[in-house]
Amino acid sequence: MLTITPPHPVFLAGEDREAALIAQLIARDERALRMLYDRYANNLLTVILRVVHDKALAQDILQESLLKVWLSIASYDASRGRLFTWMMRVCCNQAIDAMRSPRHRFNSATQSLDVTEVQRTPAATSFNPEHIGLRELLLHLKPRQREVINLLYFGGCTQVEAAEQLGIPLATVKTRARAALLVLSRFSN
Repeated sequence: MLTITPPHPVFLAGEDREAALIAQLIARDERALRMLYDRYANNLLTVILRVVHDKALAQDILQESLLKVWLSIASYDASRGRLFTWMMRVCCNQAIDAMRSPRHRFNSATQSLDVTEVQRTPAATSFNPEHIGLRELLLHLKPRQREVINLLYFGGCTQVEAAEQLGIPLATVKTRARAALLVLSRFSN
C-alpha cells in the first residue's frame, strides 16, 4: 500500500503554508513552534518594542506571548484574520498588561543604583548619631536602658562588652536594649 505524506509546510506557498503550520500547532508539533518563532519572532518583537520601549522586557513578553499562542492556538479563527494578525494582537495585549502591572510601575519608578548619584557620593567617614537627634530621644528612656544604649551606640561596644562593663548578664543587656528600642520606635513615627 502506498502512503502519501503531506508536504512539509516549508515547501508550501502562502495560505497553504500558514494553514499547515496552524494544523501542526494544533497537533502540538514542537517543530511547528520553532518554525513559528523563526518566521514571526522578529516582527512580533518590533511590535512589542513599540509598546514597552525596553528590549529585555520586550523579549520576555515575546516568550510569554508565544507560549500563550501555543496554549491557545485552538481558539484561533482563520475566518477572522491571518495568523500573524492574531499573534500580533496577543503580543500587544501581553505588552499592555505588562505595562499596567504593579511590578512594572514599581520597576520603572525606581532607578538602578548603577545609574544614580549614590555611586558617586562618598561614604560618611563615621556614623554620628547626633545627626538624627538620638541623644535627645534617650531622655525618654529609663536610666538603665539609657546606659545600655549609650554603650552600644555611642560607646561602640558590642552587647557582650556592654555586659562586661556594666557587670550584668548578657541577657539583661539584650532585654534593656530591646525595651529601649521599643520606646524609641514610638518616636520615629
